[in-house]
Amino acid sequence: MSGSCGTEGRVQEKWRAVPPGGFGLLPWLLLGMGAFSHLFQGTTANPWIGGAGLLVFNSLYVFLAFSTHPCRRDALSTRVALALLAAVTCALAIGYGGSWLLFFPLLGLATGVVLRGRRLRVTAVAVTVVAGVVSCVHDGWGALGILYATAVSTVVTATILRLAETVRELRAAREELAQRAVQEERLRFSRDLHDLLGHTMSVIVVKSEAARRLAPRDLDAALAQVTDIESVGRQALTEIREAVTGYRDGSLDTELDRARSALTAAGVTPVVRRSGPPPGPRTEVLLSWVVREAVTNVVRHSAAGRCEIAVTTTPERVRLTITDDGDGARGTDTDGTGLHGLTERLAAAGGTLRTGVGVGGDGDGDGDAEGDDASRAGFTLSAELPADTADSTGTPAAAPEPVAAGARPGPADRAKTPV
Repeated sequence: MSGSCGTEGRVQEKWRAVPPGGFGLLPWLLLGMGAFSHLFQGTTANPWIGGAGLLVFNSLYVFLAFSTHPCRRDALSTRVALALLAAVTCALAIGYGGSWLLFFPLLGLATGVVLRGRRLRVTAVAVTVVAGVVSCVHDGWGALGILYATAVSTVVTATILRLAETVRELRAAREELAQRAVQEERLRFSRDLHDLLGHTMSVIVVKSEAARRLAPRDLDAALAQVTDIESVGRQALTEIREAVTGYRDGSLDTELDRARSALTAAGVTPVVRRSGPPPGPRTEVLLSWVVREAVTNVVRHSAAGRCEIAVTTTPERVRLTITDDGDGARGTDTDGTGLHGLTERLAAAGGTLRTGVGVGGDGDGDGDAEGDDASRAGFTLSAELPADTADSTGTPAAAPEPVAAGARPGPADRAKTPV
């Protein structure tokens, strides 16, 4: 394949495997058997000139018949060969007439092989007109047959070859789409596995440390932590199975409960606020991933004492803000796999993900963090998505009360706060 065709990439690689289409055009050379018969019988004037012209014509025609590949078709040598074939055809038809006029339909076939688009239309009209004029000079009204055969051979050849090219291109595109689908599925699974296992292992480590600390002085509390570890492990197995099958849907309520548990076990005071109607299922799934990744980073890297999670739903947008009063971005890889994957997920849904240093910099909190918290850098993660609310009436939910510091919500708290 020539260098000019190197940019075609994989589609051109598919073309290489396509058998040449020239064999289907070779039988039409039998139209020249009449001219060959006259040469063989010696009834043609200047037979050496006619024989040489016939040899050149057949050679050029065979060359062009095997130029159906797009790269060869657009090559300069192919265009020159077509021009030479036109010149030889006109010379033989004008000089001899009769059976030699049948070379015009063969010229039309070659034109349909090589040219496309506007060049084909202009050249096809020119070839047909020349064939009609030359045939009319020799055969009078008999020229109509040559004119018709030339026009039809040009148009039909170009149409059939173009259809064949389209079919091959569609097959190549289908294979390309299949490969991309496999790559996207691998990327999805990689993101899901990272988000699932990263959060789960962090929770297990934190709860294991809590159980170890509690065991010497409060065996019941330590057993409660061990029970949570077992529950987290079983849930992780279920989520991994669902991730493998691609049917995992996140629940924001469940994820917020897990966030409270993980933060409390790590010694971080969780505060959860929600306002507005509940988000729709699609938005809940995405927000669940954001909560999972952000809380994992708080537990792992922030050394925070307080973490505030605020979910605000308006008729146009849904906003999730997670703010901690820890050591800012220190130890947090803001370009890591988790945050990068979240950014891709939200962008695909028309949303955005922003991170920055500062307590409540982008949050919706009421500024309760004071004293020591004000002197710490803190870290804020903010996610926004288009509204996809489940409450079609648009009636906003009552403003929730913050969860008590260091406590997990009980039934009465959950009745007040729908999280």
